Amino acid sequence: MVRGISNAFITGPRVVKSAIGQDVTEEELGGAVVAQRKAGFVCRSENSEEECLQNMKELLSYLPSSNREEPEVIDWGDSSDRCDESLFDIVPTNPSKPYDMHKIIESVFDQKKNGGKNYFELFPLFANNIITCFSRLNGYSVGVIANQPMSKAGSLDIDASDKASRFIRFCDAFNIPVINLVDVPGYLPGTEQEWGGIIRHGAKMLFAYSEATVPKLTLTIRKAYGGSYLGMCSKDLGADVVFCWPSTELAVMAAEGAAPIIFRRELEQADNPDKVLEEKIKEYREEFANPYRAAEHLHVDDIIDPAETRPRLIEALEMVMGKVEDLPYKKHGIIPT
Repeated sequence: MVRGISNAFITGPRVVKSAIGQDVTEEELGGAVVAQRKAGFVCRSENSEEECLQNMKELLSYLPSSNREEPEVIDWGDSSDRCDESLFDIVPTNPSKPYDMHKIIESVFDQKKNGGKNYFELFPLFANNIITCFSRLNGYSVGVIANQPMSKAGSLDIDASDKASRFIRFCDAFNIPVINLVDVPGYLPGTEQEWGGIIRHGAKMLFAYSEATVPKLTLTIRKAYGGSYLGMCSKDLGADVVFCWPSTELAVMAAEGAAPIIFRRELEQADNPDKVLEEKIKEYREEFANPYRAAEHLHVDDIIDPAETRPRLIEALEMVMGKVEDLPYKKHGIIPT
């Protein structure tokens, strides 16, 4: 939709006024920005018709001509073995500190010779705690789903689950591999989320991932706790290849929350509970909340050097590009509503 020109609503301002006595303009009710940021049914809001048409062309460049074809491979001139030593510096060691996931995407995926943005984002103003965008990896068109720590710490909520599940199914419909960049603390807590149906909305992501037959790669960058570990396409949910950075924490909950529960007796008997708690948090993080324990149980395929993220993802993608996965026959699955 185009800002200042396009509007979309079921009942217009006059009907709203006569029915409930509320004064609202067309732009306030269903303008391009409102329809994306609040309603979440518009993929993008553009500044002009020319920009809108140009971005439609860019979107189509990532898609095949039909769902029976494969997307075109387009070489942007980037090297497949390019490494980036600065990647690890983007991510703070403190799991509570935010960073911009867009910087990871810009570094890992194909970069254009003439510069410019190397990804095309859908719904950038809606549920921006999760990123859904198209990019290219060694020329292949890929869909990218990434937690955004800059918003709600990258947690999953109702809107993020709806946004991601629709994108997964869109990629699967057009034979586009899905790459997941994970840094998720959990599902967003609170009565608003629970009463709004986070269980059924969150289940849409699980359904979409498990039903998708396209290649699925997962890279956990910093943390994945609790049910959100599954929600972001773990090995258990059908990921073909799972990588982790050495800094990754995989656990039921963060060390700060788990240690007081697990070591409650020791803390109650300690002369200096604060010091003991600090030691137990460190012990929990070193012994349990790390990717090596998960790798021992084959939940993680490899723990990689952050600088080698791009070539390792390319290697994994090319390995699974030709995979054929046939689901049990049925008319259709029943998506959670």
